[in-house]
Amino acid sequence: MAGKGAEGMEYWKEHASLRMVLIAVLFAAGIAAVIGGWRLTGRLAGLGIMIAGVGLLVAALWIYNKPFEKPRKKKT
Repeated sequence: MAGKGAEGMEYWKEHASLRMVLIAVLFAAGIAAVIGGWRLTGRLAGLGIMIAGVGLLVAALWIYNKPFEKPRKKKT
């Protein structure tokens, strides 16, 4: 969808149920990863798992906010 401009935003507006499912899955996986990594406190793997969990939470926020983006004006 990169480079498609307003078409990418329209996709997320038109497919609200897909958006809800993706957000719910990413949110649940992100929270589980953060909590799972937290249980491994003191180990490097725990930190990596928590960072991956935060990445999943950011992805869920990105998908949530995508339909509300304002279209960018083309540079001429």
